[in-house]
Amino acid sequence: VQLQASGGGLVPAGGSLRLSCAASKNIFSINVMGWYRQAPGKQRELVATITGSGNTNYANSVKGRFTISRDNAKNTLYLQMNSLKPEDTAVYYCYAYYQFTAYWGQGTQVTVSS
Repeated sequence: VQLQASGGGLVPAGGSLRLSCAASKNIFSINVMGWYRQAPGKQRELVATITGSGNTNYANSVKGRFTISRDNAKNTLYLQMNSLKPEDTAVYYCYAYYQFTAYWGQGTQVTVSS
């Protein structure tokens, strides 16, 4: 499974961005997809995940501000990010867990200015 993330950029605090992650195969059968992020000097951390049945999970730091979704017809995963804060600045990676293997996209930079 190849994953291509896009949609990052520079936004002011309080702004919004929508990240996309296009998969190279039909995502209907992918068990779990999600987004992680890594800020400079920090470990990669979970942002949000979504299962094939649509169950979602969010990091406490983004609950109520971020929404993860998937469009099986377009083989694409999304992350809608609202009310962005400077501490959301990081490289965001999409992720898929399929047939006991984890796959990662290349990452997209999100920078939130104060």
